[in-house]
Amino acid sequence: MDTRFDLFGNQLAGTFAKRFAGAALVLEQSPLPRTTRELVSLRASQINGCGFCVDMHTKEATAAGESPARLNLVAAWREAVGFSEAERAALALTEEGTRLADAHQGVSDETWARVREHYDDDGVAALLCLIAMVNAANRLNVIARTPAGSYEPGMFAAVLR
Repeated sequence: MDTRFDLFGNQLAGTFAKRFAGAALVLEQSPLPRTTRELVSLRASQINGCGFCVDMHTKEATAAGESPARLNLVAAWREAVGFSEAERAALALTEEGTRLADAHQGVSDETWARVREHYDDDGVAALLCLIAMVNAANRLNVIARTPAGSYEPGMFAAVLR
């Protein structure tokens, strides 16, 4: 696959990436567990067909100690064992929040109620912001055709320096 546009080599896109990564730091300081953040990011990226982000979130989750078995089952989480009820609620919200155009009512009341059972206001805020951010990142990378496979865990930490 040929890249249409080098998001990482353009000055304006680089400045935007620094701001974007700065916003992501807020989520790292939230009560939402890193594992949940990576599962949510991976699922949205799978739905959106963003190879770069699937690669990134799979590698970041692995570096954080996530098991290959769970990562391999994220796309089929409804039929899989090994996900907590809180993770299932987060994954359902991710799917419905990512597929807004596919459902005329957006996120269902049932999914919202499940999320509220497991997450306090800060957790919900973190989930909503994360889902919005990963969808934005997916769109940037899919449109630009950023290729997958070269990501190394932690490589964007330098962006914030």
